[in-house]
Amino acid sequence: MSTGSGTQPAGATTVLVANRGEIAVRVMRTLRKLGMRSVAIHSDGDAGAAHTRAADSAIRVGGAELADSYLNGAAIIEAARATGAEMIHPGYGFLAENAGFARACADAGLTFVGPPPAAIEAMGDKIRAKDAVSAAGVPLLPGFTEESGHPLDDADLARAAEQAGYPLLLKPSAGGGGKGMRLVRDPAELPEAAAAARREARAAFGDATLLAERFVDRPRHIEIQVLADGHGNVVHLGERECSLQRRHQKIVEEAPSPLLTADQRAAMGEAAVAAAKACGYVGAGTVEFVVRPPAEGTGEAAPTLDYAFLEMNTRLQVEHPVTEAVGMVAGQRGIDLVELQLRVALGERLPFSQADFDMAGHALEARVYAEDPAHGFVPTGGRVLLLSEPGGADVRVDSGVTTGTRVTPIYDPLLAKVVTWGPDRAATLRRMDTALADYTLLGCRTNVGYLRALLRHPRVVSAELSTDLTERARHELLPDGDEVPDEVYAAAALDHQLGLEPSAAVTDRFDVPDNWRMGERAWTTWRLRAPRLSTVAVAVRRAGGTGPAPLPLGGALDYEVRVGDAAAQTARAARSGDGRELTVTLGGRTVRYTRAADDGSLWLGYQGRTWELREEPAFAPIREREATGDGTVRSPMPGTVLAVPVEDGQRVTAGTPVAVVEAMKMEHTVTAPVGGVVTLRDAHPGSPVAMDAILATIEPEPAQDSPGPTAESATHEE
Repeated sequence: MSTGSGTQPAGATTVLVANRGEIAVRVMRTLRKLGMRSVAIHSDGDAGAAHTRAADSAIRVGGAELADSYLNGAAIIEAARATGAEMIHPGYGFLAENAGFARACADAGLTFVGPPPAAIEAMGDKIRAKDAVSAAGVPLLPGFTEESGHPLDDADLARAAEQAGYPLLLKPSAGGGGKGMRLVRDPAELPEAAAAARREARAAFGDATLLAERFVDRPRHIEIQVLADGHGNVVHLGERECSLQRRHQKIVEEAPSPLLTADQRAAMGEAAVAAAKACGYVGAGTVEFVVRPPAEGTGEAAPTLDYAFLEMNTRLQVEHPVTEAVGMVAGQRGIDLVELQLRVALGERLPFSQADFDMAGHALEARVYAEDPAHGFVPTGGRVLLLSEPGGADVRVDSGVTTGTRVTPIYDPLLAKVVTWGPDRAATLRRMDTALADYTLLGCRTNVGYLRALLRHPRVVSAELSTDLTERARHELLPDGDEVPDEVYAAAALDHQLGLEPSAAVTDRFDVPDNWRMGERAWTTWRLRAPRLSTVAVAVRRAGGTGPAPLPLGGALDYEVRVGDAAAQTARAARSGDGRELTVTLGGRTVRYTRAADDGSLWLGYQGRTWELREEPAFAPIREREATGDGTVRSPMPGTVLAVPVEDGQRVTAGTPVAVVEAMKMEHTVTAPVGGVVTLRDAHPGSPVAMDAILATIEPEPAQDSPGPTAESATHEE
């Protein structure tokens, strides 16, 4: 259901979508439904991206740097003029909450699909937003703010923090998405945390101004979707529970919240409407609240809900599909928030009132990120070698990638969103688990396996949610860390062995790679290494006794396989004709892996989990020492070296920061694993680095009781 006429809105025929990835593709889907023409913009690196192929036409707006392309407002407006677009839809992120861009669109005679510039300014600045909603009677958390351009010195900062009370959450005034946030529990941590928060805020939003507010331990994060037209009508569309987060960013959202009663939903909805009216809001927006949790061990709130305003997002939210899935108007389920945005932007009235709206069933959204959960959710990257997305009734995938897409740290790591609906929460959780098991992306490490584990966690199943649940349950959700199961090593070795098999019948006995010889067959040893792990030797030989094996005529082949020092097992392996599947029977269990190979790496996937394994040369002692040696400092993700706080030859202790790597506007400090003397390798400020790249090596110093120069003589010799 569209909640509109389903026909093209009057007054516009062409919309330029000033974004990329899954949100651009999603907006274009609605434009196509309405019979409106879509225009995509792209940088040099995105010329063949999924959103450019989804649009009716595409136009280049700049180079690879964000400032030259997706943040280049002047170039985007010129692109709209050149392509005949009358409207610009900003999606979310980039320029979606930039009041200057919204104003420039109006000056150019273009309709900006979003709120008025004054509303963006009022709610985009968290300090002004709190003042506005407080005047409207919306509850706030205790805290303090800095004046723009005038950061508090350490002494004033300490006094203000003491008055607000610990624990304290620092966050940028000018932005959201978790960037720049720092939790401070100890006053001694405050100066360093504030400095780091300001650096990230300046890098992400161009404004280092901070605000601080009392941090609620184990809170619920609940937001209300609002919709307002230009005729004074404002409605709320219920709530979304967004308490499952990592690094202050959402990863799973659902609607409705399993916490709220009908009366509590109405009260929070009224507060959200009051906040929207306080800034003269028009369009789709979201008011976010922190909710004090109920007593431990219960999933229900107290009769009087304790909640406080966090912020208002003046744009479409990433998680808007769950509201679309459960939203019901006039007894029909399913709404289209993008269509409603377009109609409101063109001056139409809302097609329904608050009394007309209700919610039906339950919906979940799981965000698929290019990230490594086992290493602090650091961003990953690579080329998508194989992509298979789930489908079926009540399963929706909003995706911004296709096979061949190159995922880089330039952009946000969000790749896709999997959305499921069911008549109740339990059914929706089951449907989501099945959908995630059917989601396969090879070539870039993702969080899909982690999402499945999270949604199966007992506290998630029982709806005992909080924003710190993922951290508290970290060891339960990631019990094996980086470990690769032995059966996966065996499967990879068998795949390599299959690659040697002839594709047709042969006449030369020695063309058969079964290591046949007079007597017992010999073993072929494959040395396989996963990123950050040491090499594992897997021995494989064709099964069949001591005589010559029959020539392969296709289909499955029988082998013996031995992983490391484990006992040999019989195995059967076969590849599909298109090479996208590897079927392995090992220990009586048959597993069908998805597979892809590229640039020396073999990727295997199974039920949401993926593994990358690379064959190591038989003689690679230096590489092996670097891979397993305690003194090797590697980049945990692809990115750019931001700072190197040590010098070549410097003596450091374990835990000393060696490099700061930036990816997706987030800083990651890489520390020395052992004490010793630093030798810098790829750690140079401003230089790009790949995941697993060696930044430096730490040569451990001799033990204190070993012979060697004293500190004084060593200094003298230097």
